[in-house]
Amino acid sequence: MSGRIPRILAYVVAGVLGLVVIVLGIAELRWDRTFQAPATHIVASRDSSVIARGRYLAYGPAHCVGCHVAPSDTALARSGQPPLAGGGVFRIPPGTFYARNLTPDSATGIGTRTDEELARMIRYNVRWDGRAAVPFMEFQDLSDEDLTALISFLRSQAPVRHQIPSRSFTLLGKVIMAFVLKPLAPKEQPPARTPGAESAAYGAYLANAVAQCGDCHTKRDMKDGSFIGPRYAGGWVVPVDGDPTLELVTPNLTPDTATGRIAQWNEDRFVARLRAGAMIPQSIMPWTEFGRMTDTDLRAIYTFLRSLPPVRNETGPSLRKRA
Repeated sequence: MSGRIPRILAYVVAGVLGLVVIVLGIAELRWDRTFQAPATHIVASRDSSVIARGRYLAYGPAHCVGCHVAPSDTALARSGQPPLAGGGVFRIPPGTFYARNLTPDSATGIGTRTDEELARMIRYNVRWDGRAAVPFMEFQDLSDEDLTALISFLRSQAPVRHQIPSRSFTLLGKVIMAFVLKPLAPKEQPPARTPGAESAAYGAYLANAVAQCGDCHTKRDMKDGSFIGPRYAGGWVVPVDGDPTLELVTPNLTPDTATGRIAQWNEDRFVARLRAGAMIPQSIMPWTEFGRMTDTDLRAIYTFLRSLPPVRNETGPSLRKRA
């Protein structure tokens, strides 16, 4: 009897190892699979007011400049509007990824990409070659109007020659890409026009579709980016680059009186805090970009956040020692 147990265990181990080999083999074959995405019919405009709206989005609420700048321009991004020539680096469990050059340079940027390819990338996270764009940009619900404005602005920039390294996947990343991850699609049909600033829907649109407040202020799985906590209740834990002893925790933005970070704030205090900028140097929030937003837009977001259902979730300090 005692001799049978080791044999059984050996068979089990061999079976598990065989299954792992099969899974990894399949992952290696299909991790870069391609996807289809619907046509958007977005066409860039040369209208100066449309371009101005796109510029406002890129350097303000949509915070494109937070990632799509060369490392040498990071400081300039806080005070000016450097070209969106790419260079931001994301080192996460699935791999290492680089923000692309968004200037219309034909060799290293978007100069050879069509309006439709750019729109499909932003709205459906599908690249020009059909492969998934990772990490995902979560702008799927931008209105046609704002998507047009953003692409129109990107087209209007001066081209910058800046070659960006190719992305690289870890073994975990290839498994996720092969079996789990699919490009994000709009939650519903995106609106043709941006909601009017006087409407109740405007603050929700800015927070969810443009500024993406809930994407950070919701607990997430670092392996695949999925949400695993109540929306806007905070609790997402992010490692601090360059200091393995620290981590950031996003605060609860719901109006829970006991645990909501801004539950006791009035509208003026909210606007003033967004204008004040980062108080924690390691913060990942795009304080500079949000500080460029108009008072109207900031107040609309505040009104939306106050309308959320309160969630009791104590997230503690935003910066803490790793356990």
